Amino acid sequence: MSKQLIVEYMPFRPIGSLTESSGASYGIPGGFVVQGVLQRAGAKNQNGRVYPKQILERECRRYQQEYISQHRALGELDHPESSVVNLNNVSHNVLKIWWEGDDLQGAVQILDTPSGKILKELFRAGITLGISSRGLGSVKELRNEGTVEVQEDFELICWDFVSNPSTHGAFMRPSHMHESINKNNVKPNKYASVHETITSILCEDGKCRI
Repeated sequence: MSKQLIVEYMPFRPIGSLTESSGASYGIPGGFVVQGVLQRAGAKNQNGRVYPKQILERECRRYQQEYISQHRALGELDHPESSVVNLNNVSHNVLKIWWEGDDLQGAVQILDTPSGKILKELFRAGITLGISSRGLGSVKELRNEGTVEVQEDFELICWDFVSNPSTHGAFMRPSHMHESINKNNVKPNKYASVHETITSILCEDGKCRI
């Protein structure tokens, strides 16, 4: 079976405060770090795909050794159709991963790059976001209708932060921000909020860099 680009969407629910002090516990004073579930093993996802836990565990050990421990576990903002991480679009660096049952948890540093600044402001604005793994591998159709299983040749590339309205259930809004909006009985246009946030970052001091 030939390898193909495999992407996996998950809701990302940040744990803890979304402030510049969140990186202190990871030795990054003034850094912006978010935590949450990166991926889930053994469960059928929205795309009808199942990742066996032993395969994800193997790839996480490799990713820890080859990328996280070398401080180069980079990811992008939105999903490129490529098996290569584009440094021009890098927004974050994975600092730590660990298992809690079948959930793979992670701590992610948001970088001070152009894409990282956009990602940081989207988090602060309470915009719904998803986390998505990117990898290469093959899949095998199971007897259960509409279910395919990721095979042993799977190779994890990275995790990206994404926004994809066509994927049901792959989004989140930080709970404390959601409650704050509801208390004021405001129903913002989330797409307008995204546009305003990105424009404010790219057009600082009246000079647009687009």
